[in-house]
Amino acid sequence: MRTVFVFNGPNLSRLGTREPDVYGADTFADLEALCRGVGRELGLSVEVRQTDDEAELVSWLHEAADGAIPVVLNPAAFTHYSYALRDAIAQRTAPLVEVHISNPAAREEFRHTSVVAAVATGTIAGFGLRSYELALRAIAEEQA
Repeated sequence: MRTVFVFNGPNLSRLGTREPDVYGADTFADLEALCRGVGRELGLSVEVRQTDDEAELVSWLHEAADGAIPVVLNPAAFTHYSYALRDAIAQRTAPLVEVHISNPAAREEFRHTSVVAAVATGTIAGFGLRSYELALRAIAEEQA
């Protein structure tokens, strides 16, 4: 089975309680179960991680690049300002899909800019947790 990492940035462990009007009622455990289930369906081994620490996320991206492991990444707030994250993504050796549960372009102006989008394979946003499913399907198709 091909491994795919699903990395999540700050505050995503708070799904289900954090702004449910924006992010929905599903929990982080629901997100993990969805990603693993879709992965099984697609013949992928999915490893889901979450961190509030930018340095840890950069290290995980280095791990993915070193192993040529595809990544689904929700950089969360780091999307808008983390050049360290952008530079780590630029070193990728396999597909990386940026995902967002909400549609940042439809929210506050400061959320409209992604410093990571230009170095990602693609971006999927605004479909709730289904954004992750769509990203996993895109990676599976690219890897086929």
